[in-house]
Amino acid sequence: MTAPFGPSEALARLFTQRFSATRRGARLARMLALHELYAWGFPASTPLAADAGLLIGELAANAVLHGRVPGRDFELRLILLDAVLRIEVSDARADRRPAVGEYADQAESGHGLRIVEAVAAGWGVVDRLVGKTVWAELPLAGRSAGQEPPPGGGHDPARVDGAQAPTG
Repeated sequence: MTAPFGPSEALARLFTQRFSATRRGARLARMLALHELYAWGFPASTPLAADAGLLIGELAANAVLHGRVPGRDFELRLILLDAVLRIEVSDARADRRPAVGEYADQAESGHGLRIVEAVAAGWGVVDRLVGKTVWAELPLAGRSAGQEPPPGGGHDPARVDGAQAPTG
């Protein structure tokens, strides 16, 4: 179950994928999400894709680090609506709810939700039958789509994660 989206907005695009609850799975989630955003017309050079990549990286890392249950995957869902991109990351641990902690000077970790709070227009947590879903939203206003993706579903093998792949 997910939180309501607010005023009824038309669903434009949807991407859902499960990943292993490992660091590699979190990295793959970010990379595939950026590929999907590219296919939707948001290349990695756009502000929306850059912010989405940051949020997906943080939420997926939290799912792997704090929401991992052995043998269970986490799920990433991207929902593109008329005015917002909604990012949802679900894991199997309902008992470990994310919260922005107190600032600790020179701490090497614990800043991820501060980044989510600073970048997203809104974020929150909802319970599921098994586990929880952490969601964040990015407004589309002022984050225009780039050029149309190339034919064939948007796959451009010369580009990887927004960077030009080496040739030769």
